Amino acid sequence: MSIHINAKKEEIAETVLLPGDPLRAKWIAEEFLENAVQYNNIRGMLGFTGTFQGKKVSVQGTGMGIPSTLIYCHELINEFGVKNLIRVGSAGSYQEKVKINDIVIAMAASSTSGINTARFPGAHFSPTADSELFLRAANYSQTENIAVHAGNILSSDAFYEEDENEYQKWAKFNILCVEMETAGIYTVAAQHGVSALSILTISDSLISGESLSAEDRERSFSKMIKIALNTAE
Repeated sequence: MSIHINAKKEEIAETVLLPGDPLRAKWIAEEFLENAVQYNNIRGMLGFTGTFQGKKVSVQGTGMGIPSTLIYCHELINEFGVKNLIRVGSAGSYQEKVKINDIVIAMAASSTSGINTARFPGAHFSPTADSELFLRAANYSQTENIAVHAGNILSSDAFYEEDENEYQKWAKFNILCVEMETAGIYTVAAQHGVSALSILTISDSLISGESLSAEDRERSFSKMIKIALNTAE
């Protein structure tokens, strides 16, 4: 048991899916895992463990943003021995070619967060995905004819930007989309020698102005979840 996760070590698998929304964690457990059991409810941040194709897998809500996510990642790694962190979340497109409901696999994560500034004064650490997890996800997607985009994304500390055109400077450098957690997850994974990957579904577009409903954001990301679970398997 840790401060924010009231589970025994053996109750959490070595591979954990990380949605920001705890209700999405519940949906994943109910829809995709067999014999899922809830192990956490502290602060309403739900966590579950079940099996997928016979392999033990957990899913843990993290909340929004790098600070919240790092609390759960740190405890999962250091208190529960987790080896694989796979984020499954929503993102906003920065590119015309990246459409609503498209899948993005984050090879690297740029960020507006200052989490690494103190660690590397006068330098810049570049958080990247684990190569083995990335290849598994890419190969599964290709086998199942699921189109994906892969490249650099942005993990932002701000959901509401004061300048609505701020995204354009990132888009110019081929940043595919924006979310709020991946750079933190890739950093803590690198720090502790574990593996991490972020698989994202585009829920809105800064190019077209389209967006999914709150219900769709919570419940309609099946392709992303299937890629993540088969990557874990």
